[in-house]
Parts: sequence; C-alpha cells; structure tokens
Amino acid sequence: MVFARSRPVLARYDVSSHMVKWWKGHKHMDGQVTRSLSPYEQQIVVPWLKTFPKRAYDKFMDSFVYWGGAAVLTVGTAVAADEADAAQDRSHRY
Repeated sequence: MVFARSRPVLARYDVSSHMVKWWKGHKHMDGQVTRSLSPYEQQIVVPWLKTFPKRAYDKFMDSFVYWGGAAVLTVGTAVAADEADAAQDRSHRY
C-alpha cells in the first residue's frame, strides 16, 4: 500500500488536498455570523451619503434651539454692549 497515508487526506472534499494542513486548525463557529468589508466592495460610502442629509437635518433641528439661543444671546449681548459704549462716548463728547 503505497498511498495508505495519503488516502485520508484525499478523502476530504471540502478542502483541496494541498490545503488540508492549512485548514485543519480552523474551528467552526457554529452559526456565528461575522461581517467584514470586502476589499472589492465598490459602494462603501454610497449608503452613508444617501442617509446623510436626513441625519444631518435631524441632528441640526434637535440642537438648533440650544445653538440658536446661545448665538442670539451672544450677539444680543455684544450689540447691547456696543450701543451702551457708544451712548457713553456721546454723553462725554463735550
């Protein structure tokens, strides 16, 4: 029997005969799903670009009250301070 030792190797049909040693340490995950991005994927950014305007609008509208209120308060304080300074300068003109 010349091929007695190679017969079990050739009995595997799920792996080619030259890769049996490589795949013998592979552990099956019993239904675990792993996802990864393929290096050949062509549409990586497109799904994000399709949902970006709606997400940006929703985020803007959620925080607009706070940012808008802060901006109005800051600009209003600056305008009031400039007007008060100008009024004081006019009162001491002569």
